[in-house]
Order: sequence, then C-alpha cells, then structure tokens
Amino acid sequence: MSYINFTLDTDADGIALVTWNMPDRSMNVFTEEVMGELDKIIDQVVADAGIKGAVITSGKDSFSGGADLTMLQKMLAVFAREKTKDPEKAAKLLFDNAGRMGGLWRKLETSGKPWVSAINGTCMGGAFELSLACHGRVAADSDKVKMALPEVKVGIFPGAGGTQRVPRLTDQQQALQMLTSGQNLSPQKAKAMGLIHEIAEPAKLVETAKAMIRNGLKAVQPWDEKGFKLPGGQIYSPAGFNLWPPAIAILRRETYGNYPAAAAILKCVYEGLLVPFDTALRIEQRYFTEIMQTKEAAAMIRSLFVSLQELNKGARRPAGVPETKFKKIGILGAGFMGAGIAYVTAKAGIPVVLLDRDMESAEKGKAHSDSLVSDQVKKGRAKPEEKDQLLSLITPTADYADLAGCDLVVEAVFEDSAVKKAATEQAEAVLKSSAIFASNTSTIPITALAKNSARPKNFVGIHFFSPVDKMMLVEIILGKKTGDKALATAIDFVRAIRKTPIVVNDTRGFYVNRCVLRYMSEAYKMLIEGVPAPMIENAAKAAGMPVGPLALTDETAIDLAQKIMKQTIRDLGDKAVDPEQMALINTMVDDHGRFGRKNGKGFYDYPAKPAKKKLWPGLKDLYPQLAAEKVDYEELQQRLLVTIALEAARVMEEGIVIDPREADVGSILAFGFAPYTGGALSYIDGIGAKEFVKIAKGLQKKYGVEFKAPKLLLDMAEKGETFYQRFDPYAKGDVKQAA
Repeated sequence: MSYINFTLDTDADGIALVTWNMPDRSMNVFTEEVMGELDKIIDQVVADAGIKGAVITSGKDSFSGGADLTMLQKMLAVFAREKTKDPEKAAKLLFDNAGRMGGLWRKLETSGKPWVSAINGTCMGGAFELSLACHGRVAADSDKVKMALPEVKVGIFPGAGGTQRVPRLTDQQQALQMLTSGQNLSPQKAKAMGLIHEIAEPAKLVETAKAMIRNGLKAVQPWDEKGFKLPGGQIYSPAGFNLWPPAIAILRRETYGNYPAAAAILKCVYEGLLVPFDTALRIEQRYFTEIMQTKEAAAMIRSLFVSLQELNKGARRPAGVPETKFKKIGILGAGFMGAGIAYVTAKAGIPVVLLDRDMESAEKGKAHSDSLVSDQVKKGRAKPEEKDQLLSLITPTADYADLAGCDLVVEAVFEDSAVKKAATEQAEAVLKSSAIFASNTSTIPITALAKNSARPKNFVGIHFFSPVDKMMLVEIILGKKTGDKALATAIDFVRAIRKTPIVVNDTRGFYVNRCVLRYMSEAYKMLIEGVPAPMIENAAKAAGMPVGPLALTDETAIDLAQKIMKQTIRDLGDKAVDPEQMALINTMVDDHGRFGRKNGKGFYDYPAKPAKKKLWPGLKDLYPQLAAEKVDYEELQQRLLVTIALEAARVMEEGIVIDPREADVGSILAFGFAPYTGGALSYIDGIGAKEFVKIAKGLQKKYGVEFKAPKLLLDMAEKGETFYQRFDPYAKGDVKQAA
C-alpha cells in the first residue's frame, strides 16, 4: 500500500519504519489527509503478521509542528453553520471531531504491537501527543530537538490525550507546569521527567528505536496494566493536598481567570486522574469541545497562530519583487538601539557594519553584542564557537566609506532631524543606487525624513522596539514616496532576523506608539482623579496586560514622555496635550527628579537587587485619594482596554493600518495587549461593534472625549460588521499559507 505523506518499509527483523515526509510542506503537520493515512497505517501494521512493531519518524529535519490549526478553524466554521439548524447535533459533531486525533492515538497504543517514536527535531502539540501514545520514545541528542505541548498559548489545550498521559508519566507538579505554560523541553529535561525513554546520537536514532522493539518492548502502556500507580502519588494523598490548593491559586494569580483553556487543563488533570484512562480521555474530550467554542480560543488561534504565521511569511510583501539575499547591512548609530539591531542581524548570519561618530563608540556598540551572546553561552543556550562566529560578523567603524556595498542601511542615530539629515546624506554618498535606506525613528514622520534623501522611493521606516533582542515586532513605515522594492526589502530583512513585520502608513507615533500613549495617558488621568496607584496597576494586570501603565512609563522613561508631550504641543498647539497630565509629568521630572527605571526612581522605586521594585509612596500625596471601595475596579480595567482599542480603530479609519491582522498581532507583540482577546480589534469584534460603541459612549460621558467612538465604528455598529468583514484581508487572495 502506498501513501502520499508516509513511507512504510519493513526490515529483516519485521520492524516497520514509518517515515513522515509531507511533499508540499516545509514542516510536517496534521491534516485530515495525514490522519486518514495514519489510521490506515495502524491497520496495516496490525494486520500484517510479518510486522512485529513499528518506528515512526520524520523524513524532514524536524519531526512535526503539530496540528494545522486552520483545520480547527474549519471545524469551528462547520459547527457555527450547523448550530443555526440543530444545536444539539452540531455539539455532537464538534465533540466527535474534537476526539478524532485522541481516538487515533488510543487505537495506536492499544493495537497490540509495540510502537516507538523516533524524535529527530521540533516535536510539538499533537505530534508530541502521538509520541506519548507510543510505547517507546527516543529523542536525538541535538539542540534542534524541542518537545512541547504549547496549545495553551493559542487559547486551547492538548486535547489528544496530552493532559492524561503527561501526569501519568511524571509527577503532577511538573505536569501542570509543562501543560499550563507550554514550555519547551530539551531531550535531557524530557528524559528526567520520564516523558521519553532514551536519548540517542542523531545518526543512530532510528537504530536505537528499533533496538527497543528487538529487545522486547511491551505493547502495553503502564496505565493499561493492572496495579498502575501514579508517579508522585494519588490526587487524594498528602502530596496531592500540598499541590492542588496552591496550584489553583497560582493559576488565578497568573491568569486572572482570563484564559479558560488554562483552567480547563487543571480540571482535566484533576478529574482525569481520579478515573480509568478511557473515561479520563472522554473527560478531556468534553472540556476540549467546550474550550473550542470560546471566543478566546477563536480569537487567539486566528491572531497568534494563523495571522502571525501569515505575516511571518510576508503576507504584506509586494508581489513580483525578487527576494533580497543580504550580503552586507549597515547600521548608523551604535547606541542601545543600533547595537541591538546589529546583534540580531549578526545572529541571523548577516555581516554588519556598525558605524558611529568615533571608533570608541562603535566598539562599545559591538561590546553590547558580546555581552548578550556571552550571557547566552553562560546559560548554555549558545556555544563558544557560535559567539566567535557572531562577533566576527560585526565590523565597528567611524568611516562612512565602509558602508559601500551594503544592500540596506538602517539609521538609528539620535532623534534629531538635523543629525538624521547628515547621516542620510553621508551614507547615500557611498551607497550603490539600488541600496535601501531605512530609518529607525520612533517620532519623526518618514515622509519628512525622506526629503533628506536623493532617492525617496528607496527610503523606508523600520521601527524596532526596545530591547531589540527580545521584542518580536517591527513596524515598517511607508513614506509617501516609498516604492515596492523598499517595502519588499524591509520585509525581507525583518523576516531574515526572525521577527514579525507589520506595514504602517506614515503618521505621528505610527501605530504602536499611538496605542501605548493612550494606555499611559489613561493611567495619568486615573492618578489625577485620585485613584490609588496600586489599583491602576492591578486593574491593568487583571485586564490581561503584562505590564501596568505606570511601570511601562518607567521603562520607556518619564522624561521621554515629557519630551514627547512638549514636542506635541510645539507641533500641534496647547490643546493637543491635557494640561493636568502635563503638570503631573512636569512634577515627576522637574520637581522630584523621577525619570523612571533609568535613574532608579519613577512611578516606582528601584532598590538594589535582589529587592523588588515598589510603587513610590509619594504618589498618594500628589492628589487627594479616593477610598478604594469608591472606585469601580472593573471599570478601571475596561477603561484601559477600551482606550487602546478605540485608538486602534481610529488608526484603521485613517488608513494608517489597513490589515486587521497587523493591528491585532502588532498590539499583542509590541505591548502585550490582553492576548486572550486576540488583539485590539478582535477585542472589539468579540464584544460586538454595537455593544462596544455603547460602552464607549458611557465612558465618554463620564471621562471625556478620549472615549469618543470614530465614525467607522458607528457605521460598523449600524451594519453589524466586524473588522475582519469590513477589512477582509483575504478579499484579494492576499495570504501566504501557514506551514
């Protein structure tokens, strides 16, 4: 029998080698076709008396990325359609579909013949659940091997037996940690946890797996044997009593109840370990069916899996422009941002020329890369030879002539128009005519900066976020004259350094900073109203934001906020900034010398480590304080999310961002907008435009014009539209398929 995605070869010992190698994908993923073929392969192995057991491995350099989540999206679309006709039948159909993969793995492990998974690279989600269902598991001894059940990160959970097999192989504490965090496991960590049996040299991986079968591997899982005992003890045991109450509390502390899938994991493990295995799988299937119907799952799958992959594959890249293979990139300015850009570029294997006004400054910029990669070596995440290779790619210089031959130059000098003008002119004097010039400005419009260029069509904005090595989003800013080649080259560069590009039209603050400034501004208003500072920060976290707005202001610097406000007043007039907010920031900077984390005192105090930061007690003396019980805590949460979402809607109305995928993914990656919502626009879609406008009007009445809904939202509310209907990113077939 022949298969499209698999080959099956049986050796002289009667051991079948099942090799998974999808012909049209860079990585193996589970699709309907793949699962159908696997079902037949299990039947073939069972039916053939000459086959004693089977090894499953990958023909690619990774094992599998797990399920193609677009398959889940289709499943949910069918459910939504059927639900209007017959809700009960639709729920049963969804339940059966949700259990398809789990049922297949159960069929494999109870087939009566031993199966071994030979894991040769990335093994995620459903693929790791398949491996856990195999009677033996061997992983290659390689840095490329990573095993995980990361489904919780996209709003669902391991629903094909993962929540039942993991806590039956390792202790419940480690199981919960792995399942609720989606953490990656190295072969060594997985073996220590009892999730795999052996680690083999990559060249001997399949042979080691076959040896397990030859040496008499049992075709029965531990939990199917009489007298099976849970590692670490039962639920109702002293160990269980010590684990479960704090586990529930920790989950609440970390998620604030915003992530239904994380809570479902605890329920699956707790309830599943009290019953026989097949009953436990049914419990898992029921919870999975329930979670699949949540708006959080739909929004997170769309934004954090489908849209993210499409953007990473260049969904917004102009068609017909040849891909740029970078041979040399120039960075102007070796300060914190420039040094960070040089690091991520060299890390991607691209030679970098790092230029500053003198050699000492340029060398200091290179030292930043040395510090970052040395830290990686110390933590065992990089090898000494990788450090040497990375540093050899960075050439510090003070001579513009060294930029000759660069395909792209990224300017990251001081935020001053005159300084940027000089840097642009000196660089262009030595660059080839086809080279692209990009500015990393965060405040000055790209169209204005492009006037300094002799070739504005080759001028583009590439806005990184700090710290560059950690922040995964990059805004690509189009000036009025930016050409397709400049845009394509910028996207190629961002993809080459393994970050996510979003394309933004030119405006003050671009997209991300406009939203972030609204978030901070709302917190300043709350302080002025007399809301206690701890309530503001806690409300932000309860709403799903990773960092409170006052802490975020400290990170970006309060004196920078002051400079931005003053510049805004100079450019747009006195009414452009709330005078009370200006007074608050002036008081913090001018009267109290509180600049933020950088000088150890801002809205927070920053004592020497290991002591933790704490809110500055003096904040309560700046304005008369409201009694905590008089403050509507839920309304605080709502204000912080709604003000950001409204700004995102305005940005769409103005045509600054034209693709809702970019607005959503950008809001999550750049400043952590409540990921469970799917992003700033999905937050509105999840509530519904009509209801959202009603909420905004109520807040406008109480707190001012910042909450005025734009005409776009009023129109959407009237028509019952969502952003993904109004600005359908697929209307022109503009999609690069997820892997």
